[in-house]
Amino acid sequence: MKPTVISAEALFEEHRQPLHWEWIAGHAHPERRFDEAAVRNAQSAADLVGYLNYIHPYRVQIVGRREVAYLSQSTPEVIERRISRIVTLEPPVLIVADAQTPPDKLVAMCDRADIPLFATEESAGHVIDVVRSYLSQLFAERTTRHGVFMDILGLGVLLTGESGLGKSELGLELISRGHGLVADDAVDLYRVSQTSLEGRCPELLLNLLEVRGIGLLDIKSIFGETAVRRKMRLKLIVHLVRKETLEREFE
Repeated sequence: MKPTVISAEALFEEHRQPLHWEWIAGHAHPERRFDEAAVRNAQSAADLVGYLNYIHPYRVQIVGRREVAYLSQSTPEVIERRISRIVTLEPPVLIVADAQTPPDKLVAMCDRADIPLFATEESAGHVIDVVRSYLSQLFAERTTRHGVFMDILGLGVLLTGESGLGKSELGLELISRGHGLVADDAVDLYRVSQTSLEGRCPELLLNLLEVRGIGLLDIKSIFGETAVRRKMRLKLIVHLVRKETLEREFE
């Protein structure tokens, strides 16, 4: 399962500081969203963000120095036709980068079509990288698995097994020996690329480890900042079983 929804307002607020952008036009519909079918069908975030392209609709269109020149340097009739074609692409957001001033006709048409128009002094290439990276994580396929996710010698290791086997106790022992905790009990797994899964901890359980007979431990408070991790790539799954089960299966 992966999310398929984000509003223009959420995208703007998420990157207001890092990209130093302004909301120029299209204020009437801050809830404007990506086309859900386009998100579901996207192979990667590269399919959702890119330079101005008349062939691929429903994507964030980035307008850099060359694109602004293309939209500005011609007769009024040709300029209006070129900008009208952008509107028909129904982009969720239009971003003018490279410290370019958005053409007045573009601002007016975005207002009429309720298309959010952002402007930033950052380079177009940088904006594309930032927005693609953000959308790649936001729209990544995800699932939640029961277990304890640890950083063991730089390796993301997921400890699984039935309840009561001592996964959390093992995790505590590993933490006391200098390894790191990512998540206990519930592990959110994200498919960040075709061959990689990234594990994170749900916000509600951040830095917490529940040990039978002891209770809920705040690992960060007890062992310090170095004992916890925000996220790790999953490299190994260790499935714990009871000794009787193991012996029975090998008889």
